[in-house]
Amino acid sequence: MTILDLPDGRVLDVLVTGPDDGVPLVFNHGTPSSVVQFSYIQRAAHERGLRLVTFSRAGYGKSTRQPGRDIAAAAPDVAAILDHLEAPKCVVAGWSGGGPHALACAALLPDRVAGAMSVAGVAPWGQPDLDFLAGMGEPNIEEFSLAAKGEGVLRPALEEAAPAMATNDPATVAAGFAGLLSAADEAAMTDEFTRDIAAIFAEAIGTSVNGWLDDDLAFVKPWGFDVADIAVPTFIWQGTEDWMVPFAHGEWLAAHVPNTVAHLENGAGHMSIMDNAYTTGLDELVKTL
Repeated sequence: MTILDLPDGRVLDVLVTGPDDGVPLVFNHGTPSSVVQFSYIQRAAHERGLRLVTFSRAGYGKSTRQPGRDIAAAAPDVAAILDHLEAPKCVVAGWSGGGPHALACAALLPDRVAGAMSVAGVAPWGQPDLDFLAGMGEPNIEEFSLAAKGEGVLRPALEEAAPAMATNDPATVAAGFAGLLSAADEAAMTDEFTRDIAAIFAEAIGTSVNGWLDDDLAFVKPWGFDVADIAVPTFIWQGTEDWMVPFAHGEWLAAHVPNTVAHLENGAGHMSIMDNAYTTGLDELVKTL
């Protein structure tokens, strides 16, 4: 891992794996999450000749907090990473809470981003044609509802939940998804996946919930850019059996993001949709280069 110094005095924890001459696939992690890479995404990227680039967003792990950040704040951080790598072009992807951050890069870095992929990604809060909470599992409804009330009520809830999630114990972490997993997602919770998630969570929130907190607060306010301004090819993946980020979010994004290829998959869940997204979907994304 590399601790990257940013122009504003913050640092980012960055991890780059794969061929030195590969085009970067910048993966924007979920919420909560961190620089630690999913094993199967790493394999899929390397098989396609890509460098997999991950980073802990501001406030997660070893990355400095950026209080009050919005979704758009991810774009200059990604630009700094690309400058560090001396990479003129990249493709971006994001899963879950990382979906909006990948879209921010697509909208705000059109000269650096060739294509973008949002996988089970959150849509914007407060849209008249989207019931944001409908279809979510109860734990996520509670979390977003607290976020809408502000840091003062959200922080204590996250700090109470964090110790169990940061144990780096796969069985404990898997149990923490109760109420959020459809049958499709329960089947997707393989040993490798749960080991990776446990390690990712431990790095993300083992010392602080600041990144998680700031992600949640960013989701319930304006993103800092308009998805209608995205001009690069964009691929939207969402499943009907997703209880974390419901299917309607993918439908909304598919209807409002220009230049979109939508994969709205019957029977897929929040985790299980990753199988197709990081095979077929990654092949589509590579073709934008």
